[in-house]
Amino acid sequence: MMDTSFQAEIFEGGMVVYIYDIIIYSETWEDYVQYIDRVLSKCTPINMKISLKKCNFGQQELLTLGDKVSGLSLAIDQNILAVVLQKPVPKKIKEMQSFLGFVSYYRNHIRSFAHITISLYNLCSKDLVFEITKERRDAYERIKHELTNAPVLILPDFEPPFKLYICSL
Repeated sequence: MMDTSFQAEIFEGGMVVYIYDIIIYSETWEDYVQYIDRVLSKCTPINMKISLKKCNFGQQELLTLGDKVSGLSLAIDQNILAVVLQKPVPKKIKEMQSFLGFVSYYRNHIRSFAHITISLYNLCSKDLVFEITKERRDAYERIKHELTNAPVLILPDFEPPFKLYICSL
């Protein structure tokens, strides 16, 4: 419903909808106020309620879905990360699958993610006995280390030409 109710605003830019969350963004304060007005004017006709306690206006950055998002950058929310990193090495396949699912969300922040985690993914195979070898423990600890030291991702400068190298394995 949210996607269809705000389809024009989403298409024109200045707004992102995820399930029941709305993120409004702009380059200028004037545009921001106009976007808010447009969104609020659509809420009444569709009987949408807004909880002001859950609203934040005029933020330079926000935490959403485990990410810290600003105008030009994307970083890992360290509060979310801290909870997972305190867990011990998984002892069951389901625990490893859960860990891999979590860290995979942040794979863009980790150079050579697939290479580092291959032994952990292989461990989840039905054909293998679940055994944490030194190689797998090292991979597990390395991923945790890489996450805690993950770079902030920023948009490139599109003015000068740049080359994009793609490796498809």
